[in-house]
Formats: sequence, structure tokens, C-alpha cells
Amino acid sequence: DQFSLITLHCISLIMSDGFLMEVCVDSVESAINAERGGAGRIELCCNLLEGGLTPSTGLLQVVKESVRIPVYVMIRPRAGDFLYSDWEAEVMKRDIEQMKIHRADGLVFGALTEDGRVDTELCMELLAASRPLPVTFHRAFDMVHDSAVALEALISLGFERILTSGCDSSALEGLPVIKRLVEQAKDRIVIMPGGGITERNLQRILEASGSQEFHCSARSSKDSTMKFRNSNVSMGGSLSIPEYAVKVADVTKVRTLNAIAKNIL
Repeated sequence: DQFSLITLHCISLIMSDGFLMEVCVDSVESAINAERGGAGRIELCCNLLEGGLTPSTGLLQVVKESVRIPVYVMIRPRAGDFLYSDWEAEVMKRDIEQMKIHRADGLVFGALTEDGRVDTELCMELLAASRPLPVTFHRAFDMVHDSAVALEALISLGFERILTSGCDSSALEGLPVIKRLVEQAKDRIVIMPGGGITERNLQRILEASGSQEFHCSARSSKDSTMKFRNSNVSMGGSLSIPEYAVKVADVTKVRTLNAIAKNIL
């Protein structure tokens, strides 16, 4: 079936190249560009300026019709912290149900307690709702009180991987912690560096961490094709992106990152 073919394709990428590149996207164009550039997997979300939120099912459907590589979907109901109310937890469960119906290949979520530990109770409920899909624990991990303890908790819960910047502002700055996590994990869970990864620092991050996967957005700004422009109006706040520019995954950047990783591993 299609799921088995995608899984085999993903496995073949890992076996042939020794690594897997995941590209975070928020549009169909970015998803197509990521695949063309050599990405092995897509993380699909919306609102990248807020760290990524749950995308619409319509976006998932069209992305699934447009690419062949696995699509993991972000389940995050709002921006901000990862301490969720009962209402928000219910929203996450409903979103998981819908993403499964619309053929997501995997899911991405995370939840913490008020004292900065993994919310094992909620995560167990969300994982149960996610079955049989694999799940990545996202960068909520970078907000935990004790990363070594959190790692063991996530292994026990059954997460497939952890996306992390090493509990720092970027993967490069958190590199010592990422390396320690890879050593602690001992292949029991995938440690995937992410956060500020570019062509300039990827080689250093992969060589030093020992990670077999990495996460990036590889985006560039694309000018709008609008001819009429009203420069007096902004659809967002003062920190919003320009109205007449769109950020999309850049095929050239993805290819460059892919080539760098192939030459290292």
C-alpha cells in the first residue's frame, strides 16, 4: 500500500545516504521545493513566525497530493508555552484524529508540566490517539528543567524522535547538549538537531553531534506578484513580515544542505 511504499522510500534514503533531512514547511510550494531539493521528510505546520502551529486539514490534503515523501504534521493549538489546559488537550486530540483521516504519515507534538517536566499523562493520551503513527516530540524539549531526565521519560513513552536545539537558542549554541543527548540515547530514540541550521553551520553540527537526522526550514524571501500595492496597511502587528513578500523553502538551499550532509556522513 501507499504507506508501506513511503516507509520503504524513507528507509532507503537513510540507508543510502546515512542521514535524513527534515524540512519544516507551511505551504504546498515549500513542500514541493523541499522534496525537489532532496528532503527525506516534511514537517508540516502553519505560523512559522510563532514556532509552528497546527496546519489546516486542507493544507495537509493538498501537500499529500503533491509530494511522495513522508509528511509529519505539527499538533500545537497555540503559540506560547507548552502547558496545556483540558480544553487545549481536547483540541489536540481532535486535530490528531483529523490528521490521521487525511493521511498524515506521522505527528509532532509536546507537552510539559508547570515545573518544566514532560507531561507524561497528557503525552500518553496523545500518543494513544496517534497510534499507529510515529511521533516526534518537538522543541518543547528545549524548555524542560532537566534534559537527561526528560530524554528517559520520552523513551519510556515511546516517542520516535526528539527535535531539539540543545536547550539553547540554536542548535549550534546547544551543540554540547545535543552531543550528550545522542550519547545518552544510544539509538533508543532519534535525536534530531534543529533551530538555526544553515549552510554555514550544518557541517559542524553534524560532525560534532553524531546525529543521523537534522531539521531545517531552508527558506528564502520571495517577492509577491501583486501589481497593485497598498503600503499603508499591514495585516499583522509591528513585527509581522512584509505584506508583499512570502517565505518559501528554497530548492537551492535544500540541495546545498543535502550535499553538505552527504559529504560528511
